[in-house]
Amino acid sequence: MFFEKDKSLYFRRQGETLCISAQGQDGLRVRSTKMPQLTGEDWALSDVRTKREEIVISQEGACIVNGRLSAKITPLGQITFCKDGEPLLEEYYRCYEYHTPHTPSLRIVAREYKPTVGGDYAFTLRFESAEGEKLYGMGQYQQPYLDLKGCTLELAQRNSQVSVPFLLSSRGYGFLWNNPAVGQVTFGKNVTEWKAQSLKQCDYWLTVGDTPKKIINNYTEIVGRAPEFPENALGLWQCKLRYRTQEEVLEVAREYHRRGIPLDVIVIDFFHWTRQGDWKFDKKYWPDPAAMVRELASYGTRCMVSIWPTVDKKSENFAAMREAGLLITPERGTQCFDFLGDSYIYDATNPQARAYIWDKCRQNYFDSGIDMFWLDEAEPEYTVYDFDNYRYHAGTQLQAGNLYPRDHAKAFYDGQRAAGQKDICNLLRCAWVGSQKYAAVVWSGDIYGNFQSLRDQFAAGLNIGMAGIPWWTTDIGGFFVDVKQPGYKELLLRWFEFATFCPVLRMHGDKGPSDIPALDDREFGGGFCHTGLPNELWSFGEDVYEVLKKYTMLRVSMKPNLREVMREASEKGYPVMRTLFFEFPQEEESWNIEDEYMFGSRYLVAPVLYEGVREREVWLPKGKWRDIRDGKVYRGGTRIRAAAPLEEIPVYERI
Repeated sequence: MFFEKDKSLYFRRQGETLCISAQGQDGLRVRSTKMPQLTGEDWALSDVRTKREEIVISQEGACIVNGRLSAKITPLGQITFCKDGEPLLEEYYRCYEYHTPHTPSLRIVAREYKPTVGGDYAFTLRFESAEGEKLYGMGQYQQPYLDLKGCTLELAQRNSQVSVPFLLSSRGYGFLWNNPAVGQVTFGKNVTEWKAQSLKQCDYWLTVGDTPKKIINNYTEIVGRAPEFPENALGLWQCKLRYRTQEEVLEVAREYHRRGIPLDVIVIDFFHWTRQGDWKFDKKYWPDPAAMVRELASYGTRCMVSIWPTVDKKSENFAAMREAGLLITPERGTQCFDFLGDSYIYDATNPQARAYIWDKCRQNYFDSGIDMFWLDEAEPEYTVYDFDNYRYHAGTQLQAGNLYPRDHAKAFYDGQRAAGQKDICNLLRCAWVGSQKYAAVVWSGDIYGNFQSLRDQFAAGLNIGMAGIPWWTTDIGGFFVDVKQPGYKELLLRWFEFATFCPVLRMHGDKGPSDIPALDDREFGGGFCHTGLPNELWSFGEDVYEVLKKYTMLRVSMKPNLREVMREASEKGYPVMRTLFFEFPQEEESWNIEDEYMFGSRYLVAPVLYEGVREREVWLPKGKWRDIRDGKVYRGGTRIRAAAPLEEIPVYERI
């Protein structure tokens, strides 16, 4: 049965309710359920409706149109999406009752509901797979594949894995899986399958466009865009695991100042606090944070401080938070996290919990002048990733867990905005759809320091940008690393050269091997946790220092262009790091290049991603390109052999 209600097209059959609504530019939202009614959840979508919808119901089925995108539904409920009237994406059916050329005896349907204990559903959504299609986006996964066709991806948050379930297709559409449930997607050669382990309703959104820019613009208009990026964070960020005292931080900043190297941000890592969940400095090692911030400001340096969502049972806030229901509840067991303590995790999906953690951080950090927050562990990280073991304010983790990093970012963004701050820029280890509108810089997590990992980060940075998250960074040289291993200097140089042309340039890592003794033997506070080896630009030898300094100063000189690129991210939703086809979609070869990228629209970057390489092939799109190293001009539409000595990265300016 078809009917129209509230400018939406409805279909009911065999206990299922299907609703298709026009939403956004050339966009349609699809919801379906076997519950008595649809939920009112919007999840990632803002309330953007269009007045251009057209609905037609007939004996042959029904159709809803929004601009260039339409959806046709058969009397049996099969959906086909069309762009300008031409079929684009079709649901997958292999059943007797559907008139398809495929084997019907398989009895496979597109929307499959399987009841679970408790009354909700495990759900699978299937689409036909298009031959030759390329797929991009989906967030950040630790793999070297830029084109995700053929991949299976877990829809769940982990340390170094970021699920942002929006994909961009080479066929001219964007698809958002508008559901924070834990699940899986397979982009198979024979079928595309989206799976949720537990949900009340299926929810997805589709848009179309002639270019990737148009598709991303449509998508970010409806899920939100990043605010203006602060100019005083465009340069170098200095961090390590970990500065243990106020004096250590100041000594590093003073040395940068003495050497004449601008330092935009210095970061204070974990266990500067007393216990996890106290969210305050250990006064023994941080006696006067306000004075520290004032001195840093005199050098033009902002201060960022690490915040973990973990709450130790012995912390001063644990009892009150547990009593008020502000913690994630394990269904089994009595803890969530056991790193250097027995801890629960605050529930970022609970508005009261968000207000609570911000109030503590406002009192203990913000009021001392610290206005940048490193929201680590933002997945959140569990000792064991048993996703069926945790219950949030928003629901079970299986149904709503992927929301957590976005809501965690919102807690601090809303608090800082309310306090009058405008230049907000916080660092998180995870994200979901819309995290960008809460000033989230996502970094790629605790990764190994090797060339394989560098190649993984290359693909991760481009795909997370395509998923709508424009602010992204890595631990330069890797997090887990032995700096004394043969070849590490080469890795560090290649990684830093690449990072110079990333949205944020950030030194970090647990540089080892370290046998630096603890400051004291207390079982809590800022003195007992270990620290890694030095990680400043001058820490790896004079030869390395000169190269790192050169690229740091190059980054400083590029700030005017960076401002323009960041403005495009804010106003249009464009990524900062861009695949070549994002800028040159009409050039067929641009869809095949997976080892180059555009930094904004002006610079083509060809990083060296393999050990021992001293020259590489570079494909230049049509037009004229100037090598920024020697000024030589090349005519595009061809391939060249580019010199790539250890101290250089091939970069070409579009002229």
